[in-house]
Amino acid sequence: MNVVVIDYQAGNVSSVATALRQLGVEVTTTSDAAELAHADRLILPGVGHCAALVDALDAQGIRKPLVDAISHGVPFLGICLGLQALYETSDEAPDLVGLGLFKGKVTHLPANIKLPHMGWNQLRPTRASLLLKNISSDSYFYFAHTFAAPVGGPESSAVCHHGREFVAVLEDKNIFGVQFHPEKSGAPGAKLLENFLRQAA
Repeated sequence: MNVVVIDYQAGNVSSVATALRQLGVEVTTTSDAAELAHADRLILPGVGHCAALVDALDAQGIRKPLVDAISHGVPFLGICLGLQALYETSDEAPDLVGLGLFKGKVTHLPANIKLPHMGWNQLRPTRASLLLKNISSDSYFYFAHTFAAPVGGPESSAVCHHGREFVAVLEDKNIFGVQFHPEKSGAPGAKLLENFLRQAA
């Protein structure tokens, strides 16, 4: 299995790659758009500002090859900003266009709470989830974000609450996303990555 982690020269690429290698899979980290066509699994991690991610995808010519690979059925996992990039727009970078694979806008969490949402929190599943299979419902996952996708789309498999509910896990055919960081979430995060690698199709 060729697992490709997209390296857009920012974010938490190395920690994601390390977590995957600990599961015994071959991992390629790359910013070469041509390599995306040969991936069996694609992962887009993200830490920082949405504009940095979107600008880097465009500057490196990754946007179209990534969307093409996803449209051809390659299982894709977006982590944190990688999930947010799946939507059309974000309040964090309102002038930039996201990947547009899901309708809607990523919005700011309420300003009257402690931000960023940093630390451990639990999920509330909203439907059967491949990513959460065999993971205890009382598990905690590690979050670090200020913006989030609003609840309401059919792609949501689990939500989390910090000031308001937001999409924490999304799944739609071969497209998967998590707002938290599985690579920093201990055993539940490792199991989620394993679920994506072994069962996504």
